[in-house]
Amino acid sequence: MLFKRAKRKLPKPHEAKCHVRKGDKVVVIAGKDKGKIGKVLQVFPRKQRAVVEGVNIVKRHMRPTPYSEGGIVEKPAPIHVSNLMLFCPKCNRGVRIGRKFLEDGSKVRVCKKCGEIIEAEE
Repeated sequence: MLFKRAKRKLPKPHEAKCHVRKGDKVVVIAGKDKGKIGKVLQVFPRKQRAVVEGVNIVKRHMRPTPYSEGGIVEKPAPIHVSNLMLFCPKCNRGVRIGRKFLEDGSKVRVCKKCGEIIEAEE
C-alpha cells in the first residue's frame, strides 16, 4: 500500500461536549433544510452530530428481512451540531444559550435573549 489514509481524530469521551441534547427542539440554521424546526432524536457528541426529526432526509435501499419488507426507505441522517440552534418557545426562534445555577444548586440552560429556562422534551 503506497498511501496511508489519515484517520479522523475523535475527542476522548470525557472531552466531547455538545450544546444539544436528545429531546431538544432545534432550528436548522444552515444547509438544504435551513429554517426547519425539529426534535433531536439522537446525539453523537464525539462526532459533533445529531439526528433531527424531519431534517436531512436520505433514501436508503433496504434488503428484505423476516421482520421488514425491503424497498427504498427515507430516514433522517445526522447533521452537524454547528448547523443547529436551540428553539426558544417564548422568543419563537432559534437562540443562543447560557447556563445558570438555580437556588437549589441545579444547573439549567437559559435563553440569552429573554432569560427563559429551556428544557429538553424527553
